Amino acid sequence: MSKHPQFSVPDQSGVLAVVTGANSGIGLEVTRRLAGAGAEVVLAVRNAEKGRQAVERILVDHPAATLSVETLDLSDLGSISAFADRMTQQARAIDLLINNAGIMAVPARHTTVDGFELQFGTNFLGHFALTARLLPSLVAAPNPRVVTLSSGAASMGTIKLDNLNSERSYQAWRAYAQSKLADLMFAIELDRRSREYCWGVMSTASHPGVTRTNLQTTGPRLGKPNPRIDISRWVMKLPGMTQDPDAGALPTLYAATSPEAQGGRYYGPDGFGQMTGGPTTVSGPRRAHDAATAQGLWDTAERLTGVGFPTGPIENLSGTNAVGS
Repeated sequence: MSKHPQFSVPDQSGVLAVVTGANSGIGLEVTRRLAGAGAEVVLAVRNAEKGRQAVERILVDHPAATLSVETLDLSDLGSISAFADRMTQQARAIDLLINNAGIMAVPARHTTVDGFELQFGTNFLGHFALTARLLPSLVAAPNPRVVTLSSGAASMGTIKLDNLNSERSYQAWRAYAQSKLADLMFAIELDRRSREYCWGVMSTASHPGVTRTNLQTTGPRLGKPNPRIDISRWVMKLPGMTQDPDAGALPTLYAATSPEAQGGRYYGPDGFGQMTGGPTTVSGPRRAHDAATAQGLWDTAERLTGVGFPTGPIENLSGTNAVGS
């Protein structure tokens, strides 16, 4: 049970949800709460065994839950394509896509399978390509939503269109902040395009505040198994400034399921500094609404991933246009 009663997930019976990074942290708690409310959830995870372990944990609390595990590596465009093909072959409408998985503050520059800087490639480009490939399945649903997780670090981010992959210079937190600002801009631009082109998909962004998950240790320790100073662990111990995943998941759950949630909005904790608390609408950095940068980021993402979004109404799984379907 969440310690924050401000929001209860409404009945999700009949909803098919896909949650990336669903085996731990925010993704696991979001999956648990959605499944507990009656949704069928696909755990899209890099490690299938960890996904199965997560399913077993959820079934302890919700033995009637409908859960399945699918392999998805967001740092590999081939894996994204294969996952999307498997979902499309099921010919089922996807009601909810939670773009949650990510990696944070990798100390040295690493690259994805396709040669992108690891944080930018995984956190942003991977979810960009995934959303594009699942779009026909989303528009087939009556009221589809996409929630993309950003971070408070987005406020420190800058989109450098000529150095998105940090090839000229690399700094761990700067690269992370850029990837999370890109996620926020993607969520806003996706909603704008959905309205312009009549896709019928509501897109929002969320951030979990300062939540204790393995995100704070996995990235910073990549390539450095025994760091002398672990700032993330030190911050996580500060009293009253951090929260558990059950609370950190609330902004995402609100964005995903609340009847009051609105497209193009950003949701986060309502406490001091947006670090902890219940879900509320928050204001992101002003540069997240820069139309010219959003356009440049979108165009570059399509070029880098080789995956494009349509510029008009699209056909859903039934072969009809999204408009009026």
